[in-house]
Amino acid sequence: MPRWRDRFERFAVDVVLERRDGKRATLLRGLLFLLSLLYGPLVRLRLWLYNRNFVHSHSLGCLVISVGNLTVGGTGKTPVVEKLARELTRAGRRVAILSRGYKSASRPFWARWRLAGQGQPHPGPRIVCDGKRALLGPLLAGDEPYMLASNLQGVVILTGKDRVRSGLTAIRRWGIDTILLDDGFQYLPLKERIDIVLVDRETPFGNGFLLPRGTLREPMRHIRRADILLLTKCDGSPLADLKSELRQYNRHAPIIECAHLPRYLAHVSTGEKRGLNFLQGLRVVALSGIARPESFENGLRKLGAEIVYSRRFADHHRFAEHELLRVMERAKARSAAAILTTEKDAVRLPFLSTPPPVPIYFLRVEIEFLHGAEALQSRLREKMREREPLAFSPPGRPSSAVEQPMLNGAHPILP
Repeated sequence: MPRWRDRFERFAVDVVLERRDGKRATLLRGLLFLLSLLYGPLVRLRLWLYNRNFVHSHSLGCLVISVGNLTVGGTGKTPVVEKLARELTRAGRRVAILSRGYKSASRPFWARWRLAGQGQPHPGPRIVCDGKRALLGPLLAGDEPYMLASNLQGVVILTGKDRVRSGLTAIRRWGIDTILLDDGFQYLPLKERIDIVLVDRETPFGNGFLLPRGTLREPMRHIRRADILLLTKCDGSPLADLKSELRQYNRHAPIIECAHLPRYLAHVSTGEKRGLNFLQGLRVVALSGIARPESFENGLRKLGAEIVYSRRFADHHRFAEHELLRVMERAKARSAAAILTTEKDAVRLPFLSTPPPVPIYFLRVEIEFLHGAEALQSRLREKMREREPLAFSPPGRPSSAVEQPMLNGAHPILP
């Protein structure tokens, strides 16, 4: 991303999240508010057209689970998708993850021209992982699909804007019987699915404004479409007020509490793992390009780290070598013992020909269900009974659920 665009994006995000003051910020907030007045009716019109079948949606004939949210970024969808994919695979399901591939590099012009000449004006989905190995790097796959491909075994991962087409490809080519839609709540062309909607306990509805003035993708009342509500980043504290507010819009969906728990640190180059006690009293630099960097930095402080310098970039920022070298210089100047980043950011770090003077680690975070996981189990079992294995599924793999042990003492999703 060009430097000027990155700077403007960070400025705009700061304006939306009320981090900036001044005349320019006030002017931009006013302009964004006017645009949000146009955005709201367009969202409602689009939903109405699908509900009235003026625009058709499609069924894939298999179990489809959508994981999404009502706000832009920061709710922790990727760890939830990974958790679901891992446990469904353990239960004997043939799983594919369909992602839009947000901010992945587009195909070069010559490749698009060649496909158009072959009668394919709309190229098929990109195969990030065929269930055995990652086939694309983070640049073409997108950081989140690549991260999922690196962490999961036996799961097919496809990216593309047309996720109906991606789903059909997964079913016909690999005999998939379970599809996970990553960031799928607003993807209306695909029907007959379970909608799991994530709500961030810390900022459940952002600042209450629709895009682009706020972070809401849809009006708050649209959360009534959710089949399951998943409260993320919970810490065991009472959530009666938040649950009461959610019940004003959705009275039927079970509410499940989960936590994003740090597990360990991993060296970005060698893969060496260190326990979390390594952070106690450690002077570190925090490097991030995510929607809510303050959540990451506060988490490091809770683990005992002393942040002597933090460098924040726009969400999904592709780090340049000179940017990383400058962060290293700051780390050395402040006598930092390590540079810490997120797992999602780690896949976008540039390759360095020489070992960095300050080691770089990413923080591995995983999902654990705290309360209400039984409701998710029940809903998935119900849907699995409705769907028989597809006739053209390849033989050799069981399709019925089997008992599997769980890692880390987390609540199981399936028996």
